[in-house]
Amino acid sequence: MISSQKKTRKPRSGQRGRAVESSARQDVVRIIGAEPYRRDLLIEYLHLLQDAFGALFAPHLVALADVMRLAPVEVYEVATFYHHFDVVDPARGEPPPAPTTVRICDSITCALFGAELLIADVKAANLGADVRIQRVPCVGRCDAAPVAVVGENPISGATVVKIDAALERNERTALIPDAVGFDAYVSAGGYELLLQLQTGRVSGEDIIAALEAGGLRGFGGAGFNAGRKWRIVGAQPGPRNFCVNIDEGEPGTFKDRVILETDPHRMIEGALIAAHIVGCAHIYLYLRDEYAGVRALLIRELARVRQAPFFAKCGLAIELRRGAGAYVCGEESAMIESIEGRRGLPRLRPPYVAEVGLFGRPTLVHNCETLWWVRDIFQRGAAWFAAHGRNGRAGLRRFSVSGRVREPGVKLAPAGITVRELIDEFCGGMLPGHELYAYFPGGASGGMLPARLADVPLDFDTLQPHGSFIGSAAVIVLGHHDSARAAALNAMRFFKHESCGQCTPCRSGTARAAELMQQPTWDAPLMQDLSRVMIDASICGLGQAAPNPMLSVLKYFNQ
Repeated sequence: MISSQKKTRKPRSGQRGRAVESSARQDVVRIIGAEPYRRDLLIEYLHLLQDAFGALFAPHLVALADVMRLAPVEVYEVATFYHHFDVVDPARGEPPPAPTTVRICDSITCALFGAELLIADVKAANLGADVRIQRVPCVGRCDAAPVAVVGENPISGATVVKIDAALERNERTALIPDAVGFDAYVSAGGYELLLQLQTGRVSGEDIIAALEAGGLRGFGGAGFNAGRKWRIVGAQPGPRNFCVNIDEGEPGTFKDRVILETDPHRMIEGALIAAHIVGCAHIYLYLRDEYAGVRALLIRELARVRQAPFFAKCGLAIELRRGAGAYVCGEESAMIESIEGRRGLPRLRPPYVAEVGLFGRPTLVHNCETLWWVRDIFQRGAAWFAAHGRNGRAGLRRFSVSGRVREPGVKLAPAGITVRELIDEFCGGMLPGHELYAYFPGGASGGMLPARLADVPLDFDTLQPHGSFIGSAAVIVLGHHDSARAAALNAMRFFKHESCGQCTPCRSGTARAAELMQQPTWDAPLMQDLSRVMIDASICGLGQAAPNPMLSVLKYFNQ
């Protein structure tokens, strides 16, 4: 018989969990500053601690949780989610990482140009006990493959000699790009459109109408009409927020980096104009952590913007937020979770972020390149922009081109151009000794097409009938010496590594797909069945698009 008498629980002796070390607490307060502490700045605080101490040590994490009045698990789950954070527990005998990390990209384009051999050679070179070697996914410099990053300093066309030389010269910090600065931008007419908007000489409706007439669509991947998005978010009850997504982690993509390294204020002005028209109280620029030089540039230039008289009239705040190495945060709702200081787990929809986004408020989300075009389209005219298209398409866009071409890089070209035209007219043709064999039109997730489809227009809605899409226009070109199967496996391993793990179809599906793709003979029916489950049941675009390279090989390359 079960006794109904309630048992009295003995009081717990001592503090529950780890005790807060006073020295660790002093370190944390010294590094992150005095109160008040904001929950949404947790990732920023973690960056400050890792930058100061070379890793995130367990006593500091416990102390950070204490000063922020959070449960330690809330800090630990964030710190261990992002790839760029090194969590170290001295009580368990875990050693800190080496003072310098050399990261070598092993994604598609770098793999084409010998990343595996470079990794092996660098490890064999024994660069010293104070150097750690890591293989990492795409670092956004595919036009300079293979790429290594020494500390925060990117090394183009990396070799053991170049890496060793950078270490010897202590070149561990990224250079600030020589971009158009605030004074030069203003002297060339910059921020004049914003001033016209603030003084009523130009209306918000005028600008939205120009964007709609020009056909400006989002260049982050989805391709949603920009003017229509402004109307939708502006119709929601305030206050509203605005997030600029500069977390371009898609293998093959680097156009936003180049935009910011050359002309960042055109994007900033576009963001201020959008915020004014839509009625946003706060702008958050979410920048991928790999772009250390761009981060330093934006910190400097945003300081100049905040001092300008026109900014005071904006009546809003603008913050630069630093990603921490999570491809999934390129998905808008995962990015919003990260800005809120949490793990970058995509949200279920509905509700959509335009209705319930950052901090529960209606939120406008745009890609960097989309905003860059706002000023030009209005000042030069919608007809000017729309007239540049080819093959029945309208507008201009930037293509990140890498792989087996003579002149890789960011190419400003007409929408609707074909990959054959892009290679011949903008990239100097194929590399000597290579013939066009295949290409990714939209990065790793956009699928892969054979050379016989090289005359299909590259634009929104043109590639879907072939099982592909343009996405962020990251074009990776393969030559006839390359393997479509190896490139697809590389892409799937990337998706496996970057899956946030929230949903089973993506978490287990990418792992199982990578296993199947390593087999000498591919089980096509099983792969197609697995792909259908991933596409239909994954929460976000990562899992939904991950099967595309595998399906492309099955469809076009006789596997």
